Amino acid sequence: MSTWLITGCSSGLGRALAEAVIEAGHHAVVTARDVAKVADLAGGAPERVLAAALDVTDPAQVASVVGQAHDRFGHVDVLVNNAGYGYRAAVEEGDDAEVRALFETHFFGTVAMIKAVLPGMRARRSGAIVNISSIGATVTPVGSGYYAAAKAAIEGMSGALRGELAPLGISVTIVEPGAFRTDFAGRSLVQSATVIDDYAATAGQRRKENDTMHGNQAGDPAKAATAIVAAVESSDPPGFLLLGPDALAFYRYVADARATEIAKWERLTSGTDFGP
Repeated sequence: MSTWLITGCSSGLGRALAEAVIEAGHHAVVTARDVAKVADLAGGAPERVLAAALDVTDPAQVASVVGQAHDRFGHVDVLVNNAGYGYRAAVEEGDDAEVRALFETHFFGTVAMIKAVLPGMRARRSGAIVNISSIGATVTPVGSGYYAAAKAAIEGMSGALRGELAPLGISVTIVEPGAFRTDFAGRSLVQSATVIDDYAATAGQRRKENDTMHGNQAGDPAKAATAIVAAVESSDPPGFLLLGPDALAFYRYVADARATEIAKWERLTSGTDFGP
């Protein structure tokens, strides 16, 4: 039995993961900005589940939740940074305050949670950190430039973190899900108020009023949750995990296209050293 601390459990993948962890018999600290939305998760197994209010952009709440986890269960074995939301806008349309808030939640909130649990994990020389990214970080779809950038920032930090923590017995896994049937493209999606007509055929097609994805995604959050638990509990947790056949297909397409472009420009690339 291990103790999991999961952020963003009110709905979607976070809630599905909380349910899977609880079903597996683990201790769980389930969190949401509004604790009432996760109270039922604790109600079913109060001896093993702690529901707590958490806004990952609030340093006091971050410290409080980790402290509560230690007080109740002794330590945190697995941290899952899942809290977040979608943001859509053409790059030129993006509101500066909204973009900063996006990074505060996705990137800086993730970093704050990691820093809060690492002292305990380092002391025990064990632990697992799972950072939920998105296939958008690889595909960089039009209209989601800022969201993709926030997730790419998490991935860049996570890669370095994995190298730093591996000698200490702590694993780091980046998860890139494809499209799953959650509220991500619905209630949880924020978009800029500014609309520039020149982007109607590109970023404009992915605005809420034009997007038909919500409710039709092929991905099953329960199966994604089971996959994450299996990855964390494996003897050698992956550093990078794609979830969904769509994510796999997109990733391979981008990788192939990039390899083709690298080959096309290889001569120019290779001609930049000193010498003839």
